Amino acid sequence: QVQLVESGGGLVQAGGSLRLSCAASGRTYSRYYMGWFRQAPGKEREFVARISSVGANRYYADSVKGRFTISRDNSKNTVYLQMNNLKPEDTAVYYCAAGSGMTSSARPDDYDYWGQGTQVTVSS
Repeated sequence: QVQLVESGGGLVQAGGSLRLSCAASGRTYSRYYMGWFRQAPGKEREFVARISSVGANRYYADSVKGRFTISRDNSKNTVYLQMNNLKPEDTAVYYCAAGSGMTSSARPDDYDYWGQGTQVTVSS
């Protein structure tokens, strides 16, 4: 069982930065690949970034590539999402998720555990 708690969301002007954190409980955290997803009002949940269990492989949605960076610190059971040059279209609730398996995935259905989400609002 893994419990996930996101933090770090807030209101920021376009061009600004935020760093989201996702703290995980459970001794097996390091076995999971981790992902960040987001959901804007009236839209489906979409993939943002994912990272393998030991952090060797990272993947990003095209819409955030070059602006967002996912990382993890397994000694702290925490995964991060550094978001730079934020745009109004990045406004959404951001969720972290943990998945098991040999390879990470961009599909929400492939994740086993989810956090409660943190709101990110980017003003123009």
